[in-house]
Amino acid sequence: MRQLITYSRRIALFALILLTLGVFARNTETVHAASSSKDVLRVGMEANYPPYNWTQQNDANGAVPIDGSDEFANGYDVQTAKIIGKKLGRKVVVVKTVWDGLLPSLTSGKIDLIIAGMSPTPERRKSIDFSLPYRRTKMIAVVNKDGKFADATSVNDFKNAKFTAQLATFHYDLINQLKGTIKEPAMKDFSAMRVALQAGTIDGYVAEDAEGISITKVNPNVKIVDLSGKGGFKVDPSEVQTAIGVKKGNPLLQKVNQIVADISPAQQEKMITKAVLDQPESAAKGNWFLNIWKQYGGMLLRGTGMTLFISLIATIIGFVIGLLIGIARTIPRPTTRGKRWALNVLNWVLSVYIEIFRGTPMMVQAAVFYYGIAQIFGLNLERTFAAIVIVSINTGAYLAEVVRGGIISTPTGQFEAASALGMTHFQRMRKIILPQAIRNSLPSITNEFIVNIKDTSVLSIISVSELFFTGSTIAGQNFQFFQTYLTISLIYLVLTFTITRIFRVIEKRLEGPTNYNLMANQLQVTTPTLEDN
Repeated sequence: MRQLITYSRRIALFALILLTLGVFARNTETVHAASSSKDVLRVGMEANYPPYNWTQQNDANGAVPIDGSDEFANGYDVQTAKIIGKKLGRKVVVVKTVWDGLLPSLTSGKIDLIIAGMSPTPERRKSIDFSLPYRRTKMIAVVNKDGKFADATSVNDFKNAKFTAQLATFHYDLINQLKGTIKEPAMKDFSAMRVALQAGTIDGYVAEDAEGISITKVNPNVKIVDLSGKGGFKVDPSEVQTAIGVKKGNPLLQKVNQIVADISPAQQEKMITKAVLDQPESAAKGNWFLNIWKQYGGMLLRGTGMTLFISLIATIIGFVIGLLIGIARTIPRPTTRGKRWALNVLNWVLSVYIEIFRGTPMMVQAAVFYYGIAQIFGLNLERTFAAIVIVSINTGAYLAEVVRGGIISTPTGQFEAASALGMTHFQRMRKIILPQAIRNSLPSITNEFIVNIKDTSVLSIISVSELFFTGSTIAGQNFQFFQTYLTISLIYLVLTFTITRIFRVIEKRLEGPTNYNLMANQLQVTTPTLEDN
């Protein structure tokens, strides 16, 4: 028991060190909080879709701060937002999120506007309102310059071509108009499509002309097929416009329309041209690994710190939750009817909790919790706090069964001996059973910690800038997709390998000496005999 307490303290010290590193990494950010004040205009975008929007390290070329980080956003969308903010007398702050998170962010009140190159399709109009268009686009196909579809000129020239488009956009539906194509699954963003095209897993993807302008500037190996004219796509006029999303019923729409109407086509063309010139260049030549760390080392460290911070805190809280549930679910059946009924209800509630959180994806849980609470109760939770709550509750559901298994695997004779001494259930747990159960469960707890480190990647749905989300942003800037994701993989591997080895050392220490003989008289073992003299 004393040995277990000693090593429990060491585990706590190790956790404290990791926590300190995580907090330090988080606090290195100059947090630009998107205040609820009327002086702030919160604009949602991916900040990963040049030339419409992208992430950069400083405020050069008129960039604006990204909420919750020391990074900045720029691009055509950002400059449009600045015009609107100036006319409204409000400071623009970008709320960076994945594409799928834009609509729930708006409808839940997390942001005021969506300015992200979004088309006002009829389906989207059912959920939100749109402003007047702030740019008109053309539809294109992006293919490899040396590929067999480089000479295509119409929708009839792509037979057997493997095509995709961005998830949750009308672009994906346009693939049906490409005669004889093989429709691949939709991808979440243009970074993923660029990687797939470069790797050869697809032959092309459907996009707007802004994507074509952007990618040809940094990648000479691609070609753009204009499918906006004769022999091209048949589209609704509303689908080749980009407009600003506003929550239904928000009076801000009228003011935004007035401002957008004053931006002339000539000014729009000037802004998009400047955005193309200002967009991030691909990484410099030389050692790609050193270049990535030199240019984006700060972002990678902050993303790593956020991942460690959330996974560590959530694992600790989840362990406490699992420990309490494990104890509660092993309470002996009471003799009185009222207590039996209360225990049955408690076990039913805990079983429902475990089944729900073990039976649904964490990404879905995060979206429902973060956006659902804002929509139903009007509570605007801070995203990092919401992430910790979600991962903690999810971890608690898994560790509850781990701890329960550790408890019931303890020999029944120890329960009976403790009961014979007059101990209550909680005394048995605290003094005899739990020290053994925790020690036996330590490998599973370590595994859950490692799983949490990797699973924090799904938190990008609620705009948490953890390691994977940061890596996706970097890949969208330097266009070195394979190299960037390989770097991210190495960081994950270092984290999980180090933590695994540390906990294995602790496990071995907790096992105690292997030559200990429980039946021997220790005084006889240690006392010299006459033969020894």
